[in-house]
Amino acid sequence: MKSTDKLKNFDSLPNAAAVDVHTVAALCGCSVATAWDRARRGVLPKPRKIGGSTRWNVGELRAVLLGVPA
Repeated sequence: MKSTDKLKNFDSLPNAAAVDVHTVAALCGCSVATAWDRARRGVLPKPRKIGGSTRWNVGELRAVLLGVPA
């Protein structure tokens, strides 16, 4: 699934799904570099390595975007 499709369908993705940095940046309205910086500073959840790719957990992103405390 393309990042643009994941962004369009983000609300229907299960919490266990994972998205790439381009989707995270689009969700946050920032650049890819800023998304990485926010993850490094702890503003966004830490990504996970899955195989050779780095992905963010959808459930963790939802919590941050909705302002739910960890």
